[in-house]
Amino acid sequence: MRGRLWRASNPGLSEPRRQQLVDELMAARRSVGQAKKADDREAERAARARVHDAKVALGERGPVWWNDGAPDYNRHLVANTPYRDYAEPAG
Repeated sequence: MRGRLWRASNPGLSEPRRQQLVDELMAARRSVGQAKKADDREAERAARARVHDAKVALGERGPVWWNDGAPDYNRHLVANTPYRDYAEPAG
């Protein structure tokens, strides 16, 4: 997305657990939108914390879930990583 790499969810999660976390993530994102629409900064802060917690539980943020020693390029520009040669050209 926009030339950045994003970490995938941990494939070691069971499908029911992964779906539970995705459902929570989507609910939290909806809460962010509702809080922004209501201009409720405290509710937005709490909703964003829920988004973060769900993403950490999914393995998309926080400690890496793989154990092969590969670096974490999450949120790095593709052009600044070893994957630059595999990226689709912008167009």
